[in-house]
Amino acid sequence: MTIDLRSDTFTKPTAAMLNAMMAADVGDDVFREDPTVNRLEAMAADLFGKEAALYCPTGTMSNQIAIKCHTLPGDEVICEKSAHVYSYEGGGIAFNSGCQVRPLDGERGRIKAKQIEAAINPDDVHKARTSLVCLENTSNRGGGSCYDLEEIKKIAKVCRQHKLAFHLDGARLFNALVAKSEKPEQYGSLFDTISICLNKGLGCPIGSVLLGSQDFIRRARRVRKVFGGGMRQAGFMAAAGIYALEHHVTRLELDHMHAKQIADRLMTKEFVENVMPVETNIIIIDIKAPFTAKLIAEELKKREILCIPISATQIRMVMHLDIHEEMVRKTVAVIEQL
Repeated sequence: MTIDLRSDTFTKPTAAMLNAMMAADVGDDVFREDPTVNRLEAMAADLFGKEAALYCPTGTMSNQIAIKCHTLPGDEVICEKSAHVYSYEGGGIAFNSGCQVRPLDGERGRIKAKQIEAAINPDDVHKARTSLVCLENTSNRGGGSCYDLEEIKKIAKVCRQHKLAFHLDGARLFNALVAKSEKPEQYGSLFDTISICLNKGLGCPIGSVLLGSQDFIRRARRVRKVFGGGMRQAGFMAAAGIYALEHHVTRLELDHMHAKQIADRLMTKEFVENVMPVETNIIIIDIKAPFTAKLIAEELKKREILCIPISATQIRMVMHLDIHEEMVRKTVAVIEQL
């Protein structure tokens, strides 16, 4: 039995999700005639209290569409230095939007309103025009850390005062909502746009949804077409998203519990320097010298447990709906033996 903890993108559709996909009513979404896509978009927009939504193949695409629509070439985007939009989207901000980035040093992937305000460029022809702030919640490289909602409110106020657009990379936002007992509409009221992934903790094989105003989503739809993201009978995949939103959100709490169980055992091992505080489904482990992340990952692989060395000294493990209690018990037992 191989236990794949590399990412929550390795999940397979459940039997019930596959049945929903096979039964989907479909049409051509580029013509706006796929009823299942239309239903998913309306459902997601309503959930967050936004006017409209756009179904995209990936979270990277939905983030990049948002950045393109919020900025002009030569602008500057503020984000945390480890943010997915900056570090893991292939230089898309520069390639797609012609913008530069002001990366800020955060705490486990999170930045504060005071930092952002200090980083906004003055109205000076020598400086790039600051136009957009991007947050990531939860933070991947922050070990699944969650923003404090009150801090987000402060950041939103700074953005309004300085007329900056405010985008949330919510690839794992539902993990944060479950962990913090918060409501989607609380986020919808604070951000101009939100990107939510369906293909991570929610267990879909594909898909992301970009949320915003009617006018914004109209412009975003055009950019999606330019980016090659216009899909035809996409309702087969959108049906998975509908099923996930209806059935896979509250169960995220189980992933969080599993992550804490494994993290607690890791903290007892001599090769572990530190484990980042576990708030959701991600565990990031600092490996103590002379051990290396690669060595520990290889030892785990020999015992049929897969994880990712994300640096020379760090390993990441991610819980998801394909990881059940027996797998967690085995993982804990293997860690005890290392």
